[in-house]
Parts: sequence; C-alpha cells; structure tokens
Amino acid sequence: MSVLVVTGTGTGVGKTAVTAAVVALARDDGQRVAVLKPAQTGVGPDEPGDVAEVVRLAGDVTTRELRRYPDPLAPDVAARRSGIAPVGPVEAARAASELDQTHDLVVVEGAGGLLVRFDADGATLADVAWALSAPLLVVAEAGLGTLNATALTAEVATARGLNVLGVVIGSWPEKPGLAALCNVSDLPVAAGAPLLGALPAGAGSLDRAAFLETARAAVSPWFGGDFDADRFEKGLST
Repeated sequence: MSVLVVTGTGTGVGKTAVTAAVVALARDDGQRVAVLKPAQTGVGPDEPGDVAEVVRLAGDVTTRELRRYPDPLAPDVAARRSGIAPVGPVEAARAASELDQTHDLVVVEGAGGLLVRFDADGATLADVAWALSAPLLVVAEAGLGTLNATALTAEVATARGLNVLGVVIGSWPEKPGLAALCNVSDLPVAAGAPLLGALPAGAGSLDRAAFLETARAAVSPWFGGDFDADRFEKGLST
C-alpha cells in the first residue's frame, strides 16, 4: 500500500486526527510520507488548514493542498460561491500519483463524507480513490447513528469497486455510553471490514510526542500501531 484514501462518514468525525495518527506512525518508522488535501473549505488564505494540523501533530512531512475555499460548505458549492475553480478527480489523482513517485506513503484526506461533491459534474472522493486503485479507510463516530452512516459509506464504496480497508473510530469518549460500547463490535459488521483503531477524544490537543504514543496505542499494526480490536473490546467490559 503506497496510497491511502481517508474518508469520514460525515463532517467532524475525527478524520484529520486519524490521518495524522497514520502519518505519525509511518514517519516514525522512517517512511517518506506525503499528505494530499484535494479541497480545503472553511479556511481563509492565511489560516492553517487540515494539512497544517497534520504537520503539527505528526511532524514535518510533505503536504499539498490543491484548492482552498473560504466558505465552510461542500467543495462544489464553496467553489461556485468563491469563483475559484473546482478540483476534479483527475487532477487530484494526478497529484497523488506524482507524490507517490517520491514517497513511501501518500495519504489523501477527503472533505466530509465519501460522496461530498467536488464539482458540478458530481465528482467525489470515491472517484479519486477509484482512479488511484487506492484502499479506503473510513473514519466513523462512536455513538448513536454511526452504524447507518458507516454502512451507507461502505455499501457505496463497495458498489463502486473500492476496497474498504477498515474503520477507525475518530473520537472515542472518555466515558462511552451504551451505544458506543455496543458499536465497538457492530461497526465492523456495518463496514464489512475490521475495526482498525479508536483514537481517544482530545488526542488532537496533545503535543507531538504524546500524540505519537497515543496513535501507537490507538491504531492497528497495519499502520504501525499496537491496537487490537478484541483486546480493546474486552477492556471495555472490565
């Protein structure tokens, strides 16, 4: 795996923190890592965006942002309102492929969910993943409603010929409720793929060293971490 596409089941599910966790572990392993954000919305010209947050948490890696739109809207709407050209899947896939030539891992972080539109033609992150033949990592919420959103994301991805690598809980609460506790075993069923991590709530506020250790404990060995889904679930019942 040299290119990984990270999508959320929606907005604000912890996608950037999970991206940073994967990047931090790869960087600590000595890999050359790049992060691509095809479309950043809701951020002004001089404000730090998601790729800056990844660098803050994970360390100095190559970053590339193709478009930035000031309005906190879906990329196609934000592009239309701003007059800035939209970003299409061909451009995004080409940028990822170029980065792949000089890096061991390229992580492509989407905006919102898998089917958020990039342009007026209806292009989405799913089209980018398909063009790259890249596996998809789904970031989901912990609590009530996440099973439906995760199942919808996975079903659409599978129908479009994408490989859903697994699901990561983007923000695991300090005091999980009943729904979150039950979802630990149900999320892999909804995703049709394994649970590959659960990042604790507030991880994004940690300093770089603490974040790396948190990522190691919270993310699967597939990405260089120590997370074990069975052990995690058993620990919740003790």
